[in-house]
Amino acid sequence: MAHYSIKELEHLSGIKAHTIRIWEQRYGLLAPQRTGTNIRFYTDADLKMLLNVSLLNEKGYKISRIAKMSATQVADEILALATATESDKHLQINALLVAMIELNEEKFDKALTTPMLQLGFEKTMLEIVYPFLNRIGILWQTNNICPAHEHFVSNLIRQKLIVAIDGQVQGSRQAADGFLLFLPEGELHELALLFMSYLLRVRKRHTLYLGQCLPHTDLIAAQKQYQAPYLVTAITSSPERDQVQTYLNTLSQDFPEATILVYGAQVQHGFLEMPANIKRFNLVTDFISTIAQL
Repeated sequence: MAHYSIKELEHLSGIKAHTIRIWEQRYGLLAPQRTGTNIRFYTDADLKMLLNVSLLNEKGYKISRIAKMSATQVADEILALATATESDKHLQINALLVAMIELNEEKFDKALTTPMLQLGFEKTMLEIVYPFLNRIGILWQTNNICPAHEHFVSNLIRQKLIVAIDGQVQGSRQAADGFLLFLPEGELHELALLFMSYLLRVRKRHTLYLGQCLPHTDLIAAQKQYQAPYLVTAITSSPERDQVQTYLNTLSQDFPEATILVYGAQVQHGFLEMPANIKRFNLVTDFISTIAQL
């Protein structure tokens, strides 16, 4: 069972800590427990309740009314909202969070599929999945999700991405086109690279996808054969912070004729100096803007 501080609840739910305390004291919405050293903490059940309460409150339900509902009634109201025709991004993100905490694949799939049908795949990834993954980052940083939760989420999103990519038929390669996508050796975080592959495919750009953990010698061999004008990679955890500059320099030197597009947490450090043929992206939307000009 995960333990959350009131500040962590604030970050995850968007409800100010002061407001949470008022709701506790006035309406008894949450019942925090205490550690052996008398420190207050909240459970997964408290987080799920607060996520649901915040959604109902946002939809115009008064807190006094919500406080009188049973947990089943609250869940029924949320379900009714979730099946409404109007797209609600906040609702869908919270639904994904709850499904993840419960490790409920059916709920997660429904919460992901509904906005995809309403908004389309690309918009859902940008406006719902990425904000959701940012929220997961808070849980990960505070040790409130275990690797099983991360793998659960990553694998389900990965399945959606692969199906979406497979739906984009790749035509013949045109002159001066071609994007070789890969992850560095030791790098396993694939979602961003898969999404960039989809973004290229849907825009009718030719891609060669080499996936996770590619040894550098194999990258050299593949590029020698494919001769892509553009290399695309995402660096989330490997190479580590103190090795990233060396790795970027190596890429630049080994592929001087290519433009190298890099994304991910490890390339956002301010101290990094980008070689002339490497372009760094802070956001996926920046990547979209760039490929539109290539």
